[in-house]
This record gives sequence, C-alpha cells and structure tokens, in this order.
Amino acid sequence: MTKFYAKGLILALFAFVGFTQQPTKNGLPVQTDDNGGLFLPDGFEATVVVDSLPGRARHIAVNANGDIYVKARFARDKDESVIALRDTNGDGRADIIKRFGGLTRERAYGTAMRIYKDYLYFSSELLVYRYKLKPGQLVPDSPMEVILTDDHKHGMHEHIAKPVTFDNDGHIYVAFGAASNGCQPTNRTPNMAGIDPCPMLEDHGGIWQFDANKPGQTQKDGRRYATGLRSVVAMDWNPADNSLYAVQHGRDDFLMLWAEKYSPWESAVLPAEELFKVKDGMNGGWPYCYYDQVQGKKLLNPEYGGDGKLVGRCGDYEKPLIGFPAHWAPNDILFYQGVTGAANSFPDRYKNGAFIAFHGSTNRAPYPQAGFFIGFVPAKKSALSTDWEVFADGFAGVDPIANVSDAVYRPMGIAMGPDGSLYIAETEKGKIWRVTYKGDKQNFGTTQLAQMEKRKSMANIRNPDPIADNLDRGKPVAGGKVYGIYCSACHQRNGLGDSQRFPPLSGSEWVTGDKKKLITVVLKGLEGPIEVKGQSYNNAMPQHSFLKNEDIAEVLTHIRQNFGNTSDAVSADEVNEVRRAISPPEPAKRKSNLKSKK
Repeated sequence: MTKFYAKGLILALFAFVGFTQQPTKNGLPVQTDDNGGLFLPDGFEATVVVDSLPGRARHIAVNANGDIYVKARFARDKDESVIALRDTNGDGRADIIKRFGGLTRERAYGTAMRIYKDYLYFSSELLVYRYKLKPGQLVPDSPMEVILTDDHKHGMHEHIAKPVTFDNDGHIYVAFGAASNGCQPTNRTPNMAGIDPCPMLEDHGGIWQFDANKPGQTQKDGRRYATGLRSVVAMDWNPADNSLYAVQHGRDDFLMLWAEKYSPWESAVLPAEELFKVKDGMNGGWPYCYYDQVQGKKLLNPEYGGDGKLVGRCGDYEKPLIGFPAHWAPNDILFYQGVTGAANSFPDRYKNGAFIAFHGSTNRAPYPQAGFFIGFVPAKKSALSTDWEVFADGFAGVDPIANVSDAVYRPMGIAMGPDGSLYIAETEKGKIWRVTYKGDKQNFGTTQLAQMEKRKSMANIRNPDPIADNLDRGKPVAGGKVYGIYCSACHQRNGLGDSQRFPPLSGSEWVTGDKKKLITVVLKGLEGPIEVKGQSYNNAMPQHSFLKNEDIAEVLTHIRQNFGNTSDAVSADEVNEVRRAISPPEPAKRKSNLKSKK
C-alpha cells in the first residue's frame, strides 16, 4: 500500500466518521435525515408517513386497519375538518389523502380526534362530532352527528379547544377552557386584582362529563367532573387504573402583569404545566393558585395577593403528580398499551406509561423558547411515576430557539397504531412520523436511554441560566422595554407571531394600514377571530390603555418601521386624539410595568 493511498484512506475514514458521528459542542449527535430528523432512544426508528398536509394537523387517531385520521388545524370550509390517510402499497407512506367532516370554517383550535367503540369523534372550537366507522371505508358514508355544542353566547375565545377522551362506562369527557389568564375584570391588565370568587368557574375552567352516545347535547346536559383547570388540551383515560389524566397549561405573563414581583427569569420558568390524576370533584386551584415546580409548592397567584412565596388557601387544592417547566404547552397525552407479540410494539417498560406532546413555548423571552419534544412518564403500580424522560426530540431543528417561528416543527398529536407503533403529528407543516422499535426488547433499559437523558441539557429543555442564557444580555432590547414586556411574548422578538394564536406584525394590514384603527386596537384590545394576511387567528389582544401616550407612540412607530415594514411614524398627539375619542375608563390610573426586574 503506497503512502499516498494509505493517507487517502485514513482521510476518507475520518471524513466518514465525522459525517456520521459529528458531535455538537455539547457532545450530542447532530441532526440528520435519519429517523425523519428525530432523536430517539437506541433501538427505535422513525419513518415519515406524510411530509405535509393541507390544513396541517392537530390530534390524530389510527384505526384497527391502519387508516390514519387527522384533525385539520385549519378548515377553510365545511367538509374539511378531518384528513384521512391510507397506505395502499405497504411502503409506510400515505398515498391516499381525503378530507371530510365539519359544518363550518374553523380557526386553528379544532382539536380532538379519537376512535371509541367504532365511532370517530372529532371537534371544532365549538362542536364535538362523530361518525360511525365501517370496515374497509376510509371516508365513512354514515351520517355525521353533533354530540355536543358549546352554546355560550360569547362564542369564540382563547382556550376554546375541545379535547375529548372516554372512560369504560360510556362517558365522554370534554374540557372547557377559561377565557382568561387570571380572572381579572379586564383580562391581562397589569397590577389588577382577580375577581373572588371567580364566576368563570361555573361553566369554564374545568372538565365536564357527558353521555358519549347521545347527540345534541349542550354543556347543561353534562356534569362538572373537575374544576380549577385554566386550559386543558391533553387528556386521556388510563385503563390500568381506570382514571382520567390531564395536563394543564399554566397561566402566563408574570413579567408583563406583575414585573415588580417577578423577574424575567421567573416569568420564563414559572408557573408549572401540571400533570394531574383527575379525580371526580377535583379542584386544581385556578385562578387563585399556581404550582411552583422549583419550590414544590402551590402558591397564591399575584391577582389574589401572592408574592411568589405565600401559600395561603392554596394548600387546600390538588397538587400535580409532576410540575413541568412553564409554557411548554402540553397538547396531547397517550397512555401506551402496546400489542402483545407485535414486532413493532415497544419494550415492556413503556406499557401503561404516558407519552406527552409538548408543543413548545411562545413567551419565555428574553430566554430561549422551550418544549418542542415528546416526553414520557413511566408507569408505577398501574398509575404514573413522578419521573419523566425525553422520548423524541429534534422537531424544532434549531438550538437555541429564540422565536417560536424559528421552530421547523412543533409536536402536537400522538396515537398508537394497531401494531403498537407510535404516530406523531405536528402543526407547522402537517408532518406525521411513525415510530417503531427494532432493537432487543429483552435488554432495553438504562444504556439505551442514556443518550436521551443527555438531551435534557439542550436549551429547549433545561432551565435557562439567569445570566448566560439571557438572549438580550449585553445588548439593547429591540423596540425598547415597551415592546419587550408587552408585545414580544405574543408577537415574538422577530415580529412573526406563532402561526396560530398570535398574528405576524410583518406586512400585516392591521399594522401598516390605518393608524387610528391600530391605535384603537392597542387602547381597547381585541376579542374573537381575525384575519391577517389571509390566515385566521383567535386569541385575545388585551387592552393597553394603561400605557402612556408616548409609550404607545414609541412602540407602534417601532412596529410600523421594522419587521420589513416601512410605514410612517405614530405620534403621541395621534394616540391622545384616539384616546379622547374612545374615552376608556380611567386610562391613566393603571400602573404600567416598565420598571421590570433585571
């Protein structure tokens, strides 16, 4: 062998090793096309069922014959609510895609997709439907039934998703989220006390039980099963202990609303997203309390006199099994049963454990956004343990995630296939993965999980360092304090929003158009669905009349002249003119939070 040939062979080997095993700076593998770009425990493999779907994806369900049913994230018209997929040639990819179901246009919050006793159940924001499934039919020809109608006069509001699950006795459970952050008289207003007792708890902020087989129900036909739950999107019935489990979205905006009590770091990591075993009659404590996973205590919300330390009445409310870090957005939970003898079924340690899809945060600035992965909580004596693992990561595709729009994919729906495989759907493109196990089931354990344990050091999972992970450290906040405190949590630092709840500021007709209309929105807020650049958004914009005219002029000028916008400035006189015209009550008496902690 010549020296030239040997040297070339060595270089080629080094190049091959560097290409296939190149580590990141923290020693973890880099992302590749293997497993559809996902990181999984050793022995697991992922294949891409479909790269993207019209209408994208929320929750999913898989029938006994392998047909996949996806809840569309967006339905532009009736008969577009459900996306049905079938693989006819056995290559693992869907080659038939059909849409059906639903009565009206939907705006991003239609959620549920479950199969129960040969019926396909799914939901829009205000309706729960079902179809009878027939063997061999991808698109059912049975009549569509409306099982439940949300008939409240308020119509659409934030936290309007209708997730569903079922027990073994013919009941369907439906969450009714509260149209509020902390039950304030005016939602999301700095330093405003909450209403006590909170009237929303009469018919919102909880889970209701209904008859799964009775069409035409409204909320009054059911009974409140649990209360004190601000917003639940992830629910599942655990057959191992015959109990309901749910993961609550914790409240937001400690920094924006109570900057004199909470630092930016505390606002990023608190309060917890709470995993509950939901008992009949349970009270989770919202809006009076939140769970601090760092202290391991349920504490009084600042709207009710809390200061980050006071427990008060909160010792009387249910504590979670696990308090996950703030704003991870738990949007689905699945108790994994496996299939005995099936080649693709998972190792026994996964049986009766719970997979949780964390959709990812929007409001952790000035720290990196977090979540964007599939977690797993092992079973413990038929219930759940208080430990959790990273099962699938890599969805976001970037690290750190400065803005939610930087994330390529955001996991949302989880379902088990008839062979024990796991299906994962995401919202940004409508991509679906199928995860199978190809390793040695008898010897699966700590060794195979070690690499996934290391992923807890990634910026999207670890608790941020208060100083080192502050993305604004050593540089001015884009747009100043007004934008940083009151705007970036929703519209993001880059002004691109989050593709569902919070619209983009870049090129938006609401931003670059009539200045009086824009100023009015800031002063009065905005409720209900709106259209921005041809897409629907449905989240409340709180009123900001407590800000000074100069502050509003400054931030609106920044928005109109950045993010690709080139509109003229807004003056304090123009803000004052609109303020006087709409005459909001006592606009100058509310205290803003511009003196935030550092």
